[in-house]
Amino acid sequence: MSDTNAQSVRYVRDTILPQQPPPASAVGFIGWARANLFSSWFNSVLTVISLAFIFYVLSGVIPWVFQSVWNANSLSECREVMVATWGDTHGHACWGVIKERWLQLLFGFYPPELYWRPIVALGLLLVALAPVLYAEKVPSKLLIVTALYPFVMPWLLWGGTIWAPLMVMAGFGLGYMAYTILSTKIGSLGAIIAGVLVPIVWWLFLSGAVASALASVLPLALQSVESRQFGGFMLSTLIGVVAIGCSLPIGIFLALGRRSDLLILRALCVGFIEFIRGVPLITLLFVASTLLNIFMPPGTNFDIILRVIIMVTLFAAAYMAEVIRGGLAALPKGQYEGADSLGLNYWQSQRLIIMPQALKISIPGIVSTFIGVFKDTTLVSIIGLLDPLGLSNAIRADAAWNGIYWELFAYIAVLFFIVCFGMSRYSMSLEKRLRTDHR
Repeated sequence: MSDTNAQSVRYVRDTILPQQPPPASAVGFIGWARANLFSSWFNSVLTVISLAFIFYVLSGVIPWVFQSVWNANSLSECREVMVATWGDTHGHACWGVIKERWLQLLFGFYPPELYWRPIVALGLLLVALAPVLYAEKVPSKLLIVTALYPFVMPWLLWGGTIWAPLMVMAGFGLGYMAYTILSTKIGSLGAIIAGVLVPIVWWLFLSGAVASALASVLPLALQSVESRQFGGFMLSTLIGVVAIGCSLPIGIFLALGRRSDLLILRALCVGFIEFIRGVPLITLLFVASTLLNIFMPPGTNFDIILRVIIMVTLFAAAYMAEVIRGGLAALPKGQYEGADSLGLNYWQSQRLIIMPQALKISIPGIVSTFIGVFKDTTLVSIIGLLDPLGLSNAIRADAAWNGIYWELFAYIAVLFFIVCFGMSRYSMSLEKRLRTDHR
């Protein structure tokens, strides 16, 4: 170093200063509040106004929830306790109706001694969903429960002989066998047609007689429960779970059919999707409850819950198809060309390359459709099924609870919020797990 440079440096530190903690105003809650709530004068004003509004709402809601009556057998008794305790009935909830009717709001008129059956069905549902929702964290052997659940659940809820669901399961097995055997002899298209027709023939003409014969030899059955005894949140969960589980695969095939090069197939899929999306769900439910039996053979007893499930599933599938079609349209053309360059056929490219990416893109729309379908199950109360809202009307028709509203609706809202919020949080975690960027 020259003398000039040496003279320009007055002092050079030869030791490193110890690290100092950041200012208290930049970390912790204070730092977060300064960065997110009070970063400017405008945000500060909005924060103060929002806090005032939240305080105003909570100051009315919290006393209504906690300064309430739980032990009462009627609304008039609730009001008497409120007057004796607080001197007024205003601003106090009467949770006595929930304490008395919460089981009915959950299970409807299902026999109380058989409550264990829907509880077991719910537990098996969680086990069956585990390998689907958390494939990397649970044993793959649980997929056996997933495959068997669609046949076990109806038997648990409705009861009857165990041979009926086994015969339905056998129909799928026969269809698969027919497809496997004929695919090498008559081609894939003919094998697919045979794989569809064989189960239909089995279910319509043979399964009932075989099930009756086996039941006469080995009578394994549960006590039967009629559909009119179903109700409450159990009914909403049943319709929602089946509609959600069936609408996704149907929606995938409809989306693929709408983008197909086959004119007839594309026209059928477009016609179905546009018709279903152009008709309100309540209209389809009225068709299911009143008109569908007209088109069935005389003497056919088509269960009302099954009819509703079919209509809700078709309604959800039409919207699901458009969500998935948006995901397919968002993929760049290079993905399709890459699949072709690898020598994959149509179904291989869809299964291995195209559909996984399209479903990943469509996760927010798919979950939004699921949530909407689950909430739309409350519409079945209009056609006479006693879902939670239908039961709330029946409870309020009782002279003891005539005039009570908010407590019932709040309880029902909490039940639906728990399920819908759970689906929303899972979708967010799934998006985070599948994220391929590093932002």
